[in-house]
Order: sequence, then structure tokens, then C-alpha cells
Amino acid sequence: MKKVVVIFNGGTISMSVDPRISAAVPTLSGEEMMSMVTGIENYAQIESYTFSNLPGPHVTPEVMMDLSKYVQSFLSRDDICGVVVTHGTDTLEETAYLLHLTIDNPKPVIVTGSMRNSSELGYDGPANLSAAICTAISEEARNRGVLVCLNDELNCAGEVTKSHSMSLNTFQSPEFGPIGIIDNNEAIFYRDSLKKDYIITDKVENKVDLIKACAGMDSKLIDFCVMNGARGLVIEAMGRGNIPPEMAEGVKAAIDKGVVVVIVSRCYKGRVLDSYGYPGGGKELRNAGVIFGDSLPGQKARIKLMLALASTSDRDKIQDIFESGSYKSRIL
Repeated sequence: MKKVVVIFNGGTISMSVDPRISAAVPTLSGEEMMSMVTGIENYAQIESYTFSNLPGPHVTPEVMMDLSKYVQSFLSRDDICGVVVTHGTDTLEETAYLLHLTIDNPKPVIVTGSMRNSSELGYDGPANLSAAICTAISEEARNRGVLVCLNDELNCAGEVTKSHSMSLNTFQSPEFGPIGIIDNNEAIFYRDSLKKDYIITDKVENKVDLIKACAGMDSKLIDFCVMNGARGLVIEAMGRGNIPPEMAEGVKAAIDKGVVVVIVSRCYKGRVLDSYGYPGGGKELRNAGVIFGDSLPGQKARIKLMLALASTSDRDKIQDIFESGSYKSRIL
């Protein structure tokens, strides 16, 4: 029987309601959660470990990197076929994407969680855990990068986003849809994964900020970030990758000072491109030295830029990481 490591890492899946404050807080141990996954011993041997008991908003990129190293320590064992990680859903997609970019191993890594805590009717934690474990033992799950498993759906870490604040099917891949499902305790895949980016680094550059463009915005937020030492900026631009002209001046000034600026779209779907030539348009930004982040949402582009800047200070190589994915960076 295959052996799977389950790493508990906090989140709603580990919570119950504290009657004193009438709100959910971390409560359950890994053993208590696993005890609710009845019958899983018929499918896999389980080793469970606790990495943290953090709510999703408390997880930082530094914690994510430490988690990546922790996961890799288990993947290196010959007796382990895959790893399941529990996580708070608020930052689950960011952690899953960082794991995806920093782990180069064919063994499945599955990130899961729950939208309801253990005090609520319909607590979905045990079902999501069992589905994730069944995915981790699947031969078909190998060589697909990190996958996110909730509500019996499988999504690629590079494509998935939290789309709803409360629905059980909140994790969606807006552009391409799920890669597979869990049915009758079996992982079934309907398409291949997209390209697998990989950035070789064991650290993150935390001086990277995310700014969302809105009508009439100027450069004051950009100027503030640069003044406070930002090495990188991600701008969630409008539409195809355009920003107000007053904001564009700040972008140009930031680039002139050596700050790496990545443009993505605030739209739910679609990628950015240098289609428009007016002031603040994508063509002007491209000519100024902005890097285009394809279809990544802002939060994932920020994670990618943090890793890229930790790996290299060469702007052209960072552009290659974002725009071709072919460059495998080296630790400085």
C-alpha cells in the first residue's frame, strides 16, 4: 500500500467555533482531523505532521518558502509517493503557486482545505482530505506540478483562484477549467497540465508590492513603494494592460530607479498585451520596460516576482521567467 505524508498547516479545516467569542479559531490537531477521514486506511498508509496552525491571512511568503523546503524533505524519501498539505483558503492559491514554482519533483503535491469549520453543518474538511489523499496515490497525478483539491475537483496551482467568499466550489480555474475530478475515490484527469515553470531559489524577496489600477489614479502609491525600498512592483492594470496616464509616469520613474515592474490585468480572465499606444497604454508601458505577466492574477504575479528577484537581479532573465517560462534561474 502506498504511503502519503499529510502536512497540517492550519486554516478553516482545523477550526471550530469558540463559544466565548462566537467565532471560529484554530482548534483541531492533525490526529483529530485524520480521525474523521474514515476508511482512508483502505487506500493508503498515512504519516501526518504539523507544520503550523496558522489562519490563511497569517501565512507569509517566508512561511510558504519554509513549507516548500519541508515538503521537499518528504518527497526525497523513497517510501513516500506523494504529499498532501492543508491550508487556509484565503492564501491557499498563493502558497500552492509558490510550491509549484519551487518544487521540481514528479511526485504529486496536493493542497487542500475547507470552506466550513468543524462546528458547521456540512463540514467539508474530511471529504477534501480523503479526495486529496486519493489524488496523491494516483499514478496519473505524477508530473503535473502542484494541484489544488477541494469539492472533488482538481485544479492546477498555476491556474486556480479563490472565486467566492463562501461557496464550497470556490476554487476555480477561470481560463481553462479544472484539470480533473475525484470520483469513487479515484483521480480522473481530463486534460494535461500547462507548461511547468520552475525557479531555483531557497528564499524570497519580500520587497515586492501589489497595486491595483483604478480610474483617475496617480503615482502616489507607486512613489511611496519606491521610496520605501521596493525592488519589485506588480500593477493590476485595466483591461489588456493599460493604466491612467498619471499613473504611468510613476511606473516609468520606478523603472528608471531599477525597480522591476510587472503588469497583469485586474480582469477575471484574459492576458495582458501591448495592444494600445495612447499614454498609459500597454505599448507605451512595454517601451518603458514593463514586464507582462500573461494571465496571472496580481497575487500570483507577486509571488512569482518575489521568487524571481530572489533568484536573479538580471531584468532580462526576470522578463524571460514571466514571458517565456524557459529560463531556469540560479541561486545568487
